[in-house]
Order: sequence, then structure tokens, then C-alpha cells
Amino acid sequence: MQLLEDVESWRAWCDEQRARGRTIGLVPTMGALHEGHVSLFRAAKRNGDLVVATLFVNPRQFHDQRDLAAYPCTRGTDRVAAERHGVDCLVEPTLAQMWPDYPAPTATTVSVGALGDSFEGLGRPGHFNGVASIVAKLFVVTGPCRAYFGEKDFQQLAVVRQMARDLSFRVDFVACPIVRDADGLALSSRNAQLSGDARRRALVLSRALVEVREHPDTASGHRRRLAAALGTDVDVAYADVVNPISLRPLHDDDEGPGRALVAAMVDGVRLIDNGTVELVKEER
Repeated sequence: MQLLEDVESWRAWCDEQRARGRTIGLVPTMGALHEGHVSLFRAAKRNGDLVVATLFVNPRQFHDQRDLAAYPCTRGTDRVAAERHGVDCLVEPTLAQMWPDYPAPTATTVSVGALGDSFEGLGRPGHFNGVASIVAKLFVVTGPCRAYFGEKDFQQLAVVRQMARDLSFRVDFVACPIVRDADGLALSSRNAQLSGDARRRALVLSRALVEVREHPDTASGHRRRLAAALGTDVDVAYADVVNPISLRPLHDDDEGPGRALVAAMVDGVRLIDNGTVELVKEER
């Protein structure tokens, strides 16, 4: 496995591989690797790509500096996991390489407007500007590639797809299914911050999504079912049913597939999850 730390070596490595006729599969991560990340590495390998994984905790997407400070750092085990699971090139750029002016504001920001202002963006102002800005930089340095993102961060996937479409990046997106533990909890680097009791209570997120998936209903019916299933054991930030592309909240005259998005604080740890739902039009 090639280990790189600077932007120009990373760019040159990708250019050289494409010149040899190889394709690049980019897997952006912030480290603390788990089976969800591994599933992305495996998907890239199945597609015949050389896997380039980035490991960079991006401070520009953290509204709360305490959240940034608490984010897990497991660099040594991340390197071992990346090599074990087929990563061909692991890029660990320094903060100075990625944002030379930090902690001063970076002059250039990429924003997708309203798509990033709702849900996670509402509770974390500027979060998706930081996400779009760092992913744009990853795309610029890596060059033409397939980019692998997990559906667990569903709004993030929608944001970076829109950004790439609007700015004409030569990137093909591969959305990979959510990976869950045996108890149903969606894998997340933040799960390590949960106590045993908090983890038990956090399971209401995945259970609520199963409940709405198994009962086709109107949009308002799904919302009522979500609220009832989530209960009061967690501090719900939002629970909604949206269009899978635009993330526009759906109404009772909509029908077909939708996406349920949920987020909650569990003992100070913010968890998100999502799942498919089937909408039926309200009879009048």
C-alpha cells in the first residue's frame, strides 16, 4: 500500500495510474475506520478500481469545536485496516496541505445552498459548506474517478452529488448500502462514544425505520409512525420523509418511493440514520 501525505504526490500517483489505463476508486474518510468503510473499499475492488482512500478529519465541517475534539483518532489501526482490506493508496494529508490558512477562514467555500441548509445543516450551521469544500478538493486532486459514499450519510451523498453535477467534475458516484451491526444500529465512528445504556436506547432509530418501511402509508402517516416509534428515550433532532434526490419533504398527495431521515442526540452523541419508505396517496 502506498502511503502519501502531500497533495502533489497524491495527484501525481493518480495521474500515473490513469496513464497506465487503470481506474481510480476514491473513498473519502475521516478515519476511525469500521466495517462501513470496509464495504466501500470492497465495492471499489469489485469494480476493478485501484482504491485511493483519504484519511482527513476536516475541521471546516465541525460547527462545535468540542465535537471536533471528541472525534476519534485511530491512525495506526486505520492504516492496518486499509492495507488489510485492499486499499492501494492511503492519503493522509496534513491540515496545512488541505487548508493552508487554518485556523483563519479559507477564502473559497463551496456551497449547495438550500440542499445543505436543512436537516443536518440546520442543526450544524456551515457543516455542508465544509463538506462540499473538502470533497471538491478531493475531486480536484484525485482527478477523474469513481467516488464511493455510504448511504448512511444520505444528505451528504445528496450534497456532493449536486455539487459534482453543478461543477462538472469528472466523477461517477457509487452509493453503497448502510452497514449495520447485528442489533441493527448503523455503523458510525461515533458509536464508540456510546455507553452501553446509550447504545441500547439508540436502537430506536433503526427500529423506527423498520416500522415505517414495513407499513406503506401517506407522508403524514409515516411521520406519525416515526414519532411514535422513536418515543422519548432519545432527544430527536428531526424525523421526516423526503424526496430521495431533492430531500424535499413529501406530502400526502405524493406516492412511490421516499426516504425517511432521522437524527437524535443520545447522551450527547449525535446519531443519524435513514431508510426507504413507500408512499401511498391519500384517498379523498
